[in-house]
Amino acid sequence: MKKVLFISSTGGHLSELLKLKKVMKRYESYLVTEKTETTKDLHFDFIKRVFYVVYSTRFHFNYIYIFPYNIIKSLIIFLKIRPNVIISTGAHTAVPMCYIGKLFRRKVIYIETMANINTKTLTGKLLYPIADVFIVQWESMKELYPKAVVGGWIF
Repeated sequence: MKKVLFISSTGGHLSELLKLKKVMKRYESYLVTEKTETTKDLHFDFIKRVFYVVYSTRFHFNYIYIFPYNIIKSLIIFLKIRPNVIISTGAHTAVPMCYIGKLFRRKVIYIETMANINTKTLTGKLLYPIADVFIVQWESMKELYPKAVVGGWIF
């Protein structure tokens, strides 16, 4: 059975990712997200295991320390799981894992958030060049990401 690693930041990105429950049930699925009060006890019968990285935003003063730590933690998680595919809805938490996956020649699928109708996200800009499949939820986003697939809304 294929191992699929699902990764996203907390909040709306995680809500969108968890809408892929039907996909998660079909594979040996793992979830990676940030550890917060709302996510610290996540467990689902359709996810084999949940892993956590440290919560931060790029606007926090300590982000310059946390982001490199999360890169190392992402590498450790990747090596532990050895997924065949990485699927993400963003944001910054997912970027290192997706690049690590590409380095190890794994398939990367990125789903651009439905919150953006006509502007690129920073995560989208960073992952568009390396994603094997880049999915947008709005037809208007095809103008910004010509190679993207319009997948429609996750919700």
